[in-house]
Amino acid sequence: MRGGPAVLIAAQSGRALAEAARRAGFRPYVADLFGDADTLDLAEAHRGLPGRFGTGRLGGEAVLGALDALRDAAGHGTLGVVLGSGFEGAPDLVARIGARHRLLGAGPETIAALKDPFRFAALCERLEIPHPAVTPGPVESPEKFLLKRAGGSGGSHIRAAVRGRAPPGHYLQARVPGRPYALNLLCDGSGARPLALTEQWGSPSPLRPFRYAGALARGRDEPAPLPPEIVAAVAEAANRIAAETGLVGLASADLLCDGARWWLTEINPRPGATIDVLDRRESPLLAAHVAACLGEIPPLPPAPVDAAAAEIWYGAQTYRIGTSAGWPDHLRDRPRAGSVIERGCPVCTVLATGADAGAAIGNLRERAAALHALLDRETTHEHGPDLSERERAHGAPH
Repeated sequence: MRGGPAVLIAAQSGRALAEAARRAGFRPYVADLFGDADTLDLAEAHRGLPGRFGTGRLGGEAVLGALDALRDAAGHGTLGVVLGSGFEGAPDLVARIGARHRLLGAGPETIAALKDPFRFAALCERLEIPHPAVTPGPVESPEKFLLKRAGGSGGSHIRAAVRGRAPPGHYLQARVPGRPYALNLLCDGSGARPLALTEQWGSPSPLRPFRYAGALARGRDEPAPLPPEIVAAVAEAANRIAAETGLVGLASADLLCDGARWWLTEINPRPGATIDVLDRRESPLLAAHVAACLGEIPPLPPAPVDAAAAEIWYGAQTYRIGTSAGWPDHLRDRPRAGSVIERGCPVCTVLATGADAGAAIGNLRERAAALHALLDRETTHEHGPDLSERERAHGAPH
């Protein structure tokens, strides 16, 4: 057993948080859907969770039982529990978790204020923050709207709107132009400090046209991808929202920008997928997250000089992972030997760095191509029907 305070982690995928916990000197005890090879290597103990990836809601009793079991396994007390993706649509479950464990992150009322699409839209309107219009429908021109699941994550839940009202648990959001970005934040309950602006992109499929793929953090001395006045306006808006809602810890403000105008689409009140490209400063980010949750944002050293990128690699076919697959060190979320990964499901995450954004993306593309060759060489695969709708029906596709 490696030293350091114990921290509980619950998420759809807990690997990134477990890795950040190790870097911060914590001992992670993890409950998640996947239980991939990386997570099992990083965690002191692991408990699997049932659920469907991307829903923003994990099973209540199973989560509570897993966290209680991990707390017992840790012994001698824990710092608390860090929640990743999977709880955006379940503030009631977060409240139940908080009744048993110290929450190191946003509380249930904060999550409800930020992830209820109509409450969040009303908050943005009151604070005069640009935000796409939302409605339960019906609308006269559905082609001008998107259908989203309340509390969904990862973009896989987003579809083109159709006529009629949104189904239960969903809503319609007006389409706005622009490219996706995220302003990553560190919050202490009274405001938010910007960490970095990351650029994002998708990996669309016929069934999931807005599926999240990856993110890029530019090098410290590179020009920002957006005009400085827009970055400052987004930061000021995020600071006011954080103060209004009592947001604490690592979070991100997602936005769309066409270069001249911007719209805040949501606030994610938790550490996000971009921790893979951001947790490269001398001071570990999860240690800063814990300190901020306890009421004080610590000083942070400058961002890294080089750029970093991360991308989820989705299988174009069904893979059966052999025992000899030699996974390079720049891959994360590596599936266990013997796993079957269905077509359209995430295989692993590819990481890359470079002297600047162009070099980082170039290295990422080379590594993705090498991964394709590795899987073709060292796994068996099938060209069957698209099974991606079965992703995460029960347990892990890995």
